[in-house]
Amino acid sequence: MKYPSALLENAVNELATLPGVGRKTALRLALYMLRRDPSYTENFARALVELRQEVKYCRICHNICDEDMCSICANPNRDHSLVCVVENIKEVMAIENTGQFKGVYHVLGGIISPMDGIGPNDLEIDSLVERVASGEIKEVILALSTTMEGDTTNFFIYRKLSPYSIQISVIARGVSIGDEIEYADEVTLGRSILNRTSFNDSIKL
Repeated sequence: MKYPSALLENAVNELATLPGVGRKTALRLALYMLRRDPSYTENFARALVELRQEVKYCRICHNICDEDMCSICANPNRDHSLVCVVENIKEVMAIENTGQFKGVYHVLGGIISPMDGIGPNDLEIDSLVERVASGEIKEVILALSTTMEGDTTNFFIYRKLSPYSIQISVIARGVSIGDEIEYADEVTLGRSILNRTSFNDSIKL
């Protein structure tokens, strides 16, 4: 496709790098920006720059936040002895939307996936072990996607935490095999958290 402007083409090229955005959609978005008041585009660009430059990660759970500690970890009303292990921020948001979980989180930043070049050392697993070793945690809930990669990560974490005297549980299979946690409806996800089972029992099935 020939563009009437190199500036437009550059914008389309950048927008097309976003997940799920093809070149036609990128062109539509770029033209939409041109039709809007310049202040709209400036505010849009500023929000993205500030996000990239100023966003922080909680020093305890690695959730995205604006301060050194996220609002969940800083909340004294949460049960800090109960930790839910998730893949990323999207799962934290999904579980929080259920209103069923009153503990805290640990964000791994991904799951073990050799095909994608992601190994245990690329994830926040060691920091999870350190949290458990502190002696304040009584239960760890493994709430990863019910995929082969998710189950592999669950088992790896289970092996790393097994020397400690804590309960290790996994969300109930109300979430279908192969499903991503972030796409589960709130009722199903909430029940999966409440009806969690011992990880030990799950690997015997």
